[in-house]
Amino acid sequence: MNLALFDLDHTLLPIDSDNEWGNFMVRTGLIDGTSYTSRNADFYEQYKAGTLDAIEYLEFVLGTLSKFPRQQLDQLHLQYMDEVIKPAILPSVLALLQQHRDAGDLVAIVTATNHFIAKPIADALGVEHLIAAMPELDGEGNFTGRIDGTPTLGAGKLTHTYAWLEKLGKTMGDFERTYFYSDSHNDIPLMSVVTHPVATNPNTALSAHASLHGWPSLHLFND
Repeated sequence: MNLALFDLDHTLLPIDSDNEWGNFMVRTGLIDGTSYTSRNADFYEQYKAGTLDAIEYLEFVLGTLSKFPRQQLDQLHLQYMDEVIKPAILPSVLALLQQHRDAGDLVAIVTATNHFIAKPIADALGVEHLIAAMPELDGEGNFTGRIDGTPTLGAGKLTHTYAWLEKLGKTMGDFERTYFYSDSHNDIPLMSVVTHPVATNPNTALSAHASLHGWPSLHLFND
């Protein structure tokens, strides 16, 4: 058995699901568009530059979620999936995932996006295992606005992946081949420890790093 890990945004999706969730909330009139959009755009630029404070960003997103009861958010997410995510899922992506499943590989998504947003997307992609930032919940299952544990960004993806494998009674060394598909230089820490890193729809910084280190590039769609 091999291990196939995938980033989510701009790797399996041609969009950023976190960013699009914010845009969706603005469009539906649930949050103030002016202040949210401006701050969200700043965070997105920081992410692309590799300077994002993951906790600050996650608590910005989760703080917005905490203003609504969980039942309402779950209903909104169904609408978000229908309007935004499902139209963005491409046959090339589904074929790649199926290729790994057919080979008997252990497949997982490892994303900095929070679990609330990412889990239904992973389900729609047919991926059982998800490593994502975990929101803190109160006793009634509503979001507190804080993150539970550490972010799954940068080196945090490596830490969380090791912890997930440990729960399965496995290590990276148990697999003949380990893959990690990602578009972003933020994911170089995890890409550097797998046997087969694949720069997927890579940004400029990752493309340069991949070329320098002889990593293959894969283009599933055009951003």
